Amino acid sequence: MKELSQKDWKEQLEKDENAVILDVRTDEEVEEGHIPNAKQIDIYRGQGFIDEVEKLDKSKNYYIYCRSGKRSSQACTLLDQMGFANTYNLEGGFMEWEGETTS
Repeated sequence: MKELSQKDWKEQLEKDENAVILDVRTDEEVEEGHIPNAKQIDIYRGQGFIDEVEKLDKSKNYYIYCRSGKRSSQACTLLDQMGFANTYNLEGGFMEWEGETTS
């Protein structure tokens, strides 16, 4: 896992043709807004989260975020342990995101 600042996360994501954005927040949080093209898998689903993550392509680069950066850091650690090559945590999470959002 790499911790990336908002600026670095956004810049690296824009250049990465192998990128997947992963939103690990709850449905309620996502309804308030999210980063475009993000795939949501709620980390609070426990085994359900693991089951969904196991379906993902491990060769992709995962840009992971939550509300503040704590859950996404946990998600990055989990994905790393499951054999995913590259995970990037968004420092400060969606609360500090200044890029494009959709609701």
